[in-house]
Amino acid sequence: MIRESSGKERKTGAPMNVPRNVLWFEVLLYLSLTLDAVSVAFQDRTPTAAMTEQMINVATVMAAGLIILLVYFVWLAAQHRKNWPRWALAAALVLSVISLIQVIGESGVQLDSAIEVISCALTAAGLYFSFTGDAVGWFNT
Repeated sequence: MIRESSGKERKTGAPMNVPRNVLWFEVLLYLSLTLDAVSVAFQDRTPTAAMTEQMINVATVMAAGLIILLVYFVWLAAQHRKNWPRWALAAALVLSVISLIQVIGESGVQLDSAIEVISCALTAAGLYFSFTGDAVGWFNT
């Protein structure tokens, strides 16, 4: 944006130079969320006595909605320089790790939990990049 003599700002159309660490943050979190989406897409949706077809459908829609919300948070943080979505993503990571520890404790490491471990690692790495290096001054409070 350019500040005109009237004090108003106008867009120049020039692209922003996104810091390298912010770019890594964005790429790693999008990879993590893509992995999560693929994992949800290939989940077993066989109804059982404990899980009806309707419950499975609601859980799938909720998972898809959460993934879309998290994609929006990454976009807000990386492209619009918002700080609060980074903290929301960090909180989501903490909750995911707690859930993952419980799942692994109950049933051991299986394919879906191994995919979740990779997803959590990608998210952790991306968040690390968002708080370090040239990303430090990027985010507005």
